[in-house]
Amino acid sequence: MKQERALAGTHWPNAGFPPMRAMILLPLLVLAACGDKPGDQPGIATNIVDEAMNEVQQVPEGANGIQTAEPAPEIPSKPVPVGSTIPASVQGRWTGLDESCADRATELELTITPTSLVFLESEGKATGVSHGPDGRIRIDAAFTGEGQSWNRKLELRPSASGRELTVIDDGRAVTRKRCS
Repeated sequence: MKQERALAGTHWPNAGFPPMRAMILLPLLVLAACGDKPGDQPGIATNIVDEAMNEVQQVPEGANGIQTAEPAPEIPSKPVPVGSTIPASVQGRWTGLDESCADRATELELTITPTSLVFLESEGKATGVSHGPDGRIRIDAAFTGEGQSWNRKLELRPSASGRELTVIDDGRAVTRKRCS
């Protein structure tokens, strides 16, 4: 009778096989039945490295695989160093195109001496001056103003007549006219 009660809720015909063992073995049997073999599932990569190596294309010998989409831009020649003296052709007093030369405190006021660039609120001492193509002048300068100091590279582009000067600073160009 005890044996009948013990087996009352089970489906095991053999009383010698306890239900607890079945609970442990059942997941193992399920896992064993699900084991995959290479090639069983088409389109699924079992080894990612092998799959990736199948798609590698060989580059013909002598070719580097690089193709230029458009011609490379011309690289300007290096500026010729001339020291730290600013050329006489750009020395003098400059102001904005729409400003009066009589006003000595205009926003775009610039005085260029042989060794410095004097703006309204700052002054840059030339530490290096070089000539580039088309009469361009590159000036490396150590600036001070309003309690601060910094280094800056400026490019000066005088007009053909010498009456106008474009100053390029960090990609921003400002054109001035000669006052003296």
